[in-house]
Amino acid sequence: MNLPKIESENFKGKRVFLRVDFNVPVENGKTTDTTRIEKTLPTIELLLQKGARVIIGSHLGRPKGKPDPEFTMRPVFESFSKLTKAKVLFSENVIGPKAVALSKELKDGEILLLENLRYHKEEEENEKGFCKKLAELADVYINDAFGAAHRAHASTEGVAHLLPAFAGLLMRKEIEMLSGLLARPERPFVAIVGGSKVSSKFAILKNLSDKVDHLLIGGGMSYTFLKSRAVPIGNSLFEKEFESQAFQLIDRAGVNGIDLQIPVDHVIADKFDANAKTKNVDKMGILDGWMAMDIGSKTIDNYIKVIKDAKTILWNGPMGVFEMDKFAKGTIEIAKAVSKSKAKTIVGGGDSIAAVNKAGVADKITHISTGGGASLEFLEGKTLPGVACLVKKED
Repeated sequence: MNLPKIESENFKGKRVFLRVDFNVPVENGKTTDTTRIEKTLPTIELLLQKGARVIIGSHLGRPKGKPDPEFTMRPVFESFSKLTKAKVLFSENVIGPKAVALSKELKDGEILLLENLRYHKEEEENEKGFCKKLAELADVYINDAFGAAHRAHASTEGVAHLLPAFAGLLMRKEIEMLSGLLARPERPFVAIVGGSKVSSKFAILKNLSDKVDHLLIGGGMSYTFLKSRAVPIGNSLFEKEFESQAFQLIDRAGVNGIDLQIPVDHVIADKFDANAKTKNVDKMGILDGWMAMDIGSKTIDNYIKVIKDAKTILWNGPMGVFEMDKFAKGTIEIAKAVSKSKAKTIVGGGDSIAAVNKAGVADKITHISTGGGASLEFLEGKTLPGVACLVKKED
């Protein structure tokens, strides 16, 4: 993929509109996780070294196209200011005379962080007039927000057509890692896919089912697969509209010689509650009125055996109801196993990232993807608007 690089460009004295993904969790007016901010620091530091005047734009949450104090970028500004030695200013305006004036007053090596881009409904509409107003803030456009690259919004796609456009270091790294994963993985290639709903992951499962050597399924989505094979699932999560497709995917994997595994035992509960009664049962023992909340010890052992021999591992989605400590064991054990593997390891998805952080093994993962939905769509084989607009056309 021919993406224009920033390393060899001269940005001295130029105003650079840098689209980042600072959509981080905020509680009581303070950020609780700055991972996404930290991942973009190499791009920011390189631009500052080159004497750029950096205008940073990001969304935060879903403020529904109008100002909302709940989604202000102020807490992000406070955290970001502590992570860089550069002078950082805050603009309460995204566009307009005041924002433009602040951008023009910037000196080389200084940063201006804009208020939430989604305070304007025109951002998500990719409205041409709004794109032009954003472009007035800068001389150059750089996109380092891979996590928002699957959205054709003004700041992720529209502005790229109005200014010289480049990919940031994080954007390029994400694309290179995920492209290599699909095009030339070292084998055995193991994909571990979890999460609550098969509907949100079916496209990626289908795309991976003829590319991997082992496909390990966990989380609430696995019970639609079990139900498709007439296994009793009690009150466990189940999406009837995907039952036949789950059945067919198991068959397809078998035809392609792929080892597709679903849980053989479970931790079940009598209700969806951290204080629920629990039992450990095999795959035929999910009782009526009870629900599966985590994979069991036999399943953990089966999955770890596969992980140990892997050369490439992709993990997206938890193995159980990870937010409740009582049902986090499967996810934590998989996190530890992935970290101990000698394979190239790529982890994506909020809960999977939380798991490697909670297990204290994040530094042992080859690449932690910030992509979320963008990563899934990329792995499904979809074209991402925020990437396509950056690709240089061959002469």
